[in-house]
Amino acid sequence: MAATKKSSARIDERIEIGDGTTEYVVSIEGDFDWVGARGRLAVSLRNAATAGKTSPRMEEIFDGDTVYMGGFAEMEGSWGSIHRNRAEAHYVLRAPMNDPEHVLRQVALMRRISKVGEEAVNGAPAIHYRGVLTDDAVTLRMAKDMRVKIDAAREQLGAITVYADAWIDRNGRIVRTRLDWPMGAAGVKATMNLADHGKPVRAKAPDPGKVVPMPNLGGPLPG
Repeated sequence: MAATKKSSARIDERIEIGDGTTEYVVSIEGDFDWVGARGRLAVSLRNAATAGKTSPRMEEIFDGDTVYMGGFAEMEGSWGSIHRNRAEAHYVLRAPMNDPEHVLRQVALMRRISKVGEEAVNGAPAIHYRGVLTDDAVTLRMAKDMRVKIDAAREQLGAITVYADAWIDRNGRIVRTRLDWPMGAAGVKATMNLADHGKPVRAKAPDPGKVVPMPNLGGPLPG
């Protein structure tokens, strides 16, 4: 994580959410610069019911301590804003405002780590490691109501196991992460690919006159 945070990367993340009957897929694509604390991401949501139709979408701009979200037809060119460190996760294995740095923090907390072997990622060799997430890692910066649901599920099902995988390139940087919570026919799996390490990232905050502060924000797109 430390080596990755000294760089920037192209982000391509796919979050698969199933309830046993329907699968929802959240796609997150864009660029992120950890050193400059800036990035731009495009987020979309689709499921079997929306196949062939326009999927809900959202644009995000990270600029310092602020995350801006826009692209909604009902906002007519305006942007919402939220303090990056105050945003919370409202769903399992979702990062607050889809923040790639949050995913790295969760992966860095994995335990019972074992080496799976060498595999090709983005056309280059990478070492694959696997472990599990602690309860604290799973609920990192999670909204209180969701924490209550997790506790209830733990009491009902007993131990909850969330698997974590990380692929590391020869420069010691993360090139892929995967978080997986299998729950029988249901479950959540989040896979994030990081490519083009060191690429320049251009992201400019919106005009202040078009920004509306939002103290809290949740939903399928912001997470």
